[in-house]
Amino acid sequence: MPPKKDAKGGSKGKDAGGKKGGGGGAEEKGAKEKKGGNAVKVRHILCEKQGKILEALEKLKAGQKFPEVAAAYSEDKARQGGDLGWQIRGAMVGPFQDAAFALPVSTVNNPIYTDPPVKTKFGYHIIMVEGKK
Repeated sequence: MPPKKDAKGGSKGKDAGGKKGGGGGAEEKGAKEKKGGNAVKVRHILCEKQGKILEALEKLKAGQKFPEVAAAYSEDKARQGGDLGWQIRGAMVGPFQDAAFALPVSTVNNPIYTDPPVKTKFGYHIIMVEGKK
């Protein structure tokens, strides 16, 4: 497989760079990130208002389970405890996706989540990841 990497870094990388200017570097960075997986099993708590998401964050810090806080605070998918299921790379909005793929895998009983919350066009999210593949 190393020759494939050399070819990608060589002619393909230059082609992409030549056609898109700075786009070639972004594509190469994206390829490196994909090594961490192409899909994440993700949960989130979504609130339109920053004050409400910060309240939810305090509940998590106090030790409440992620699905319980999601059911109480999230304005999206609250009945499923914030479970969005498996999401593939490219199916999520930029800041949400970046945060989701950067997080380590954790459990709802001992979640590792985004702090501070991530802001997107939908509002503020607290994100946790239950699996990667």
